[in-house]
Amino acid sequence: MRSVVAAVAGATGLVGSRVLRRLLDDPGTARVIAPTRRPLPAHPKLDNPIIASGWPAPAGLDEAYGCLGTTRGDAGSADAFRAVDLDLTVAFARAAKAGGARRFGLVSSAGANAASLFLYPRTKGEAEKAVAGLGFETCVIARPSLLLGERARPRPAERLGEAVLGLAAPLLVGPWRKYRAISADAVAAALIASVRGRFPGALTLESDALQGHLVE
Repeated sequence: MRSVVAAVAGATGLVGSRVLRRLLDDPGTARVIAPTRRPLPAHPKLDNPIIASGWPAPAGLDEAYGCLGTTRGDAGSADAFRAVDLDLTVAFARAAKAGGARRFGLVSSAGANAASLFLYPRTKGEAEKAVAGLGFETCVIARPSLLLGERARPRPAERLGEAVLGLAAPLLVGPWRKYRAISADAVAAALIASVRGRFPGALTLESDALQGHLVE
């Protein structure tokens, strides 16, 4: 593959920071555009526009990665949560498409379902549906289970979940494998590799498929 230009939304988050690091370390990546609210450490390949709202209109993109995500608790309300996980995510995908991106990778969640009665899986499912409908040549949707990794802001509930799923992992076999906890770096590696695999149309990777992906 020739050197590519990529964009990343959510580059300060748990998965997004790993996606950014891998892209910057990749000799096949020429430039990475990562808009953030706070400056990122400088890097020769990094273009880091500082934004207050909305997205810049990048040009010359080959691929983009939507790694935005929050919780209702962190956001403060259901509407604020949807503004990030749905509205900003779809707006970024549209900006990436307008900027020439042919391939898109979306970090969603296990259990995402646009028809769900529950806020979190419904919002994630709606975002998947909207992004997949934008017409990217390749659209890879990653649905990780509980994410493992050091967060900028520790979440006690997720620490508890990590402990519980860690103990339960040997019991999560067959169709239940997709609920095993997974490292954020494994998700990032599998997502990038799959986006660059140029699968036609939309490809959804449940957490067990991400686990089984060759990540190095």
